Amino acid sequence: MLELYFRLFIVFTKVALFSWGGGPASLALMQREVVSEGWITPDDFANAIALSNAMPGPTAPQASAYVGYKVAGIWGAVFATAGTVLPTTILVLILIAYFFNIKDTPVITAMLKAVRPLVVGLLAYVAFDMFRSVWGTPTLGWTKALALGWDKALIAGVTFGMLVFTNISPVWLVIAAAGLGYLVYR
Repeated sequence: MLELYFRLFIVFTKVALFSWGGGPASLALMQREVVSEGWITPDDFANAIALSNAMPGPTAPQASAYVGYKVAGIWGAVFATAGTVLPTTILVLILIAYFFNIKDTPVITAMLKAVRPLVVGLLAYVAFDMFRSVWGTPTLGWTKALALGWDKALIAGVTFGMLVFTNISPVWLVIAAAGLGYLVYR
């Protein structure tokens, strides 16, 4: 069992150290790693992300805890979360003073100009993959899949609109969606 705990720590450390853009940007790499390890299915990962977003705090450590718990119980959650948080925290503590001395240099500014759109692509991939897990991979085409899942499309569209056009906190949207789910889908 100790070998499994160590593997959880190493996989989540790799995800943490090789993802740029914070917790949400790491989700694409995290998903690929945990699915390729055979620890979780894409649908389970979508559940982990949904649950993580419904709770306060950062998404990546919560998703890590979900996967770790599913794989190896409470200690699996501890080792997966530690792999997500400890290495990058230590690295940040070491590098933060140095970064503030170089953050406005042309080299760093140029690098960040390419990394920022990369993060948008990573987030778009996570959204697309979650889309497939909610609507499935349709054999009849995406338009029919959306039409059959009109209720889910409506929830997604209203959520997007509320976030773009209002200052409502996502917390209230999560609470409203959970309540709607309780009333309609049980």
